[in-house]
Amino acid sequence: MMLILDLVLIAGLVTFATLTLTARATFSSIVLFISTGLLIALAWARLGAPDIAIAEAAIGAGLTGALLLAAWRRLQPGTVDPESDAESTSGEQQGAGDAKQ
Repeated sequence: MMLILDLVLIAGLVTFATLTLTARATFSSIVLFISTGLLIALAWARLGAPDIAIAEAAIGAGLTGALLLAAWRRLQPGTVDPESDAESTSGEQQGAGDAKQ
């Protein structure tokens, strides 16, 4: 039974890694990257290294995945950066006040 689980895990890892590298859409690549990281964490758990499995899930899939999703969101065309939008709005208000005086 465990041999079947190991074979399915290996096949899933190879498949997800290949799909991650060949995906055309950036969002799909990020989601597949996170999924691959979770499968790697499961592989570490199967190998008897729970500390590495937890670190892989937290850092490899969780933190890195969140950073990639945040970067992907900021790079989308038509999205407004809240920080730059606030700076430009306050700059316009200061400029308008200076012109009236």
